[in-house]
Amino acid sequence: MPDATQPTADVAHSAAAPGEGRPRRRYTIGELAKVFEVTPRTIRFYEQEGLLQPERRGQTRIYHEKDRVRLKLTLRGKRLGFSLAEIREVIQLYDNAPDGDERQLRLMLDILADKRAAMQQQLEDIRILQNELDDVEARCQESLAALTRQRNKD
Repeated sequence: MPDATQPTADVAHSAAAPGEGRPRRRYTIGELAKVFEVTPRTIRFYEQEGLLQPERRGQTRIYHEKDRVRLKLTLRGKRLGFSLAEIREVIQLYDNAPDGDERQLRLMLDILADKRAAMQQQLEDIRILQNELDDVEARCQESLAALTRQRNKD
C-alpha cells in the first residue's frame, strides 16, 4: 500500500540536486492537491499568502520537496488552530534554521501553550453553556409536566 504522504507519481520528471546523487522530487499542483486532499485553489491561496514558493515556468507551478513540507506544516497548523501569521512565522524559522533550532522549538512551545490555554477556556465555556442548557431543559420539562397534569385534571 502506498504511503499517503508521498505522491504516487513517478520521479521521472525530477532532476538531481547539485552535489547530490539522488533525484530531487518535483510535484505538480494536482499531485500535491491529491496527496493532501485539498483543492488546487487552496494551494494557490497558501502560495498567495507566502506559505509556498513554487518555481515558475511560464504559467506552470513546479513544487519541490520544501514546498511539500511547508504545505504539510501549514495544514497541520490549521488543524491545530494556528493562524496563518503563526504558521508563516514557524515556517520562516523552519526555512532559516537547522533541524532542532532552539528558537523554532521555543516558538512552537509558546504557540502550543497559547492554543492549549485557549482550548481550556473554550472547554470551560462549553461546560457553563451545557449547565445552562440543562437548567433550561429541566425547567421546560417541569413546565410541560405541570401543563400535562393540569390538562388531565380538567
